[in-house]
Amino acid sequence: MKTSIYFQKWKSSLCDLYFYADDKNLIALTFRPTHSYVTKNLKDAEIIETSSPVIKKAMAELEEYFQGKRRSFTVPLKLYGTDFQKKAWTELSKIPFGKTISYQDQAKKIKSEKAVRAVGSANGKNPIAIIIPCHRVIASSGKLSGFGGGVHIKEKLLQLEGLQVLK
Repeated sequence: MKTSIYFQKWKSSLCDLYFYADDKNLIALTFRPTHSYVTKNLKDAEIIETSSPVIKKAMAELEEYFQGKRRSFTVPLKLYGTDFQKKAWTELSKIPFGKTISYQDQAKKIKSEKAVRAVGSANGKNPIAIIIPCHRVIASSGKLSGFGGGVHIKEKLLQLEGLQVLK
């Protein structure tokens, strides 16, 4: 039996976003369609291009965030990845609104101090952008570095949270 995965593109006030959800959880929120992530992790997935209650909840919470009315998210998430990736993503979720840490700080927090590049790689594969706030991780120098939606989107997200950014 196939698992129904709901997919919807949304033109938010910030940029285009792509949502994937099962009946209970958001499983991906990306800046580009990423069907391969879903089909890789859910072999029996049938992607249906329509909204769902989970996607509607995620959109509503994100719109509140973009308007400065929300600082955290309650939409339920389901993560697929390696144990290391999940550890890195869990640590991302602990970074408070309006704060940043470096990749090195994140590596230390997950007790993998020498794995700074691996942390960066895991963050780059974060399947749930914005809600799992990889945009809050910056270079040790304080400058912005790579981001799936582009550094300009990372800058906008950090400014939305009241942060000054180094270019």
